[in-house]
Amino acid sequence: MASANHESTVSTGEKKPVLMLAEFNTPGECLHAAEKVRDAGYARWDTHTPFPVHGMDGAMGLPDSKLGWIVAVMALTGFVSAAAMIWYMNVYDYPLIIGGKPPLALPSMAPVCFELTILFSAFGAVFGMFGLNKLPRHHHPIFYSDRFAAATDDKFFISIEVDDAKYDAKKTRALLESAKASHIEIIEEEVA
Repeated sequence: MASANHESTVSTGEKKPVLMLAEFNTPGECLHAAEKVRDAGYARWDTHTPFPVHGMDGAMGLPDSKLGWIVAVMALTGFVSAAAMIWYMNVYDYPLIIGGKPPLALPSMAPVCFELTILFSAFGAVFGMFGLNKLPRHHHPIFYSDRFAAATDDKFFISIEVDDAKYDAKKTRALLESAKASHIEIIEEEVA
């Protein structure tokens, strides 16, 4: 019988805290708590709501998204690529004059330029969103919380990561309690 030489990772059973999760009952409570967390100077935190809450971006102090600029650059790249490709093909690669049409007839270029502009824009939007959101992230420690499932139904959450420079367990808990959190818990994950 052959023996297999497999290395296995052994769990030490130790857990370390990774974030503090606060639960709120209404969007208004979560919005005001986000303002308090922002004003306290935290940098590594997020809000989790079952639907978009008007004003949450401002309450969190988030800048405008860069995705629009990424899409605009990709759209321009698509348009210029299409125009350059058509010009090269009509002037150098296959220079046929049909029906007296000049090599760079704009009406005949419109469909290809339009299609490549849309294609490059779509790729810019999808891959730009993945990059800006740091996706794919297949698992996040916040999913260890049983209560967090309500974030897709009727509860509102704020999570503050332990790695944040401002994080102090007692002060952070006191801040969230003063913001009227209905439940606060520390999320832990196993140390490998």
